[in-house]
Amino acid sequence: MTPPVQNPLTAKPVSASRVVMPQRMLPPDANPAGNVHGGVILKYIDTAGGIAAIRHARSAVVTASIDRMDFLKPAYIGEVVTFMASVNYVGSTSMEVGVRVECENPMTGETRHAGSAYLTYVALDAERRPHAVPPLILETEDDSRRNREAAARREARLAERRRERDSQRQGRGE
Repeated sequence: MTPPVQNPLTAKPVSASRVVMPQRMLPPDANPAGNVHGGVILKYIDTAGGIAAIRHARSAVVTASIDRMDFLKPAYIGEVVTFMASVNYVGSTSMEVGVRVECENPMTGETRHAGSAYLTYVALDAERRPHAVPPLILETEDDSRRNREAAARREARLAERRRERDSQRQGRGE
């Protein structure tokens, strides 16, 4: 018996796409001082964020932007760095995904918040064109807070784009 086809635009809870991705940091990931390169951290952030976006959209996605990345503490060779990603906000074809980075010394169990990032992904159809994504079901107060903060970041990005567009028009004498 064939399972029923699920409507791809049926609302989905935040928990359905959440990602927890641990990675052990090795010598090729770091500089001679033993600090993990920021680019390595960014690669894993984009990977974890992309998985969360794919799970939500159930389609291919592309990274449209990294709104913000704060490196709070360094990561070192030998540590386990965990990337925790969740969808914070859904637009018509795009999603904001927040990624929290935590480092753990596996010998002592000590952990620390090493960084956070906000990324925007766009869902793509089979022809690689943007397509609609399902609405987001907010399950917890943290989900609601993240959603409100993401909406504010989105509005700030849109306002900045409008200012840039207006400035370009003024520069052309329009």
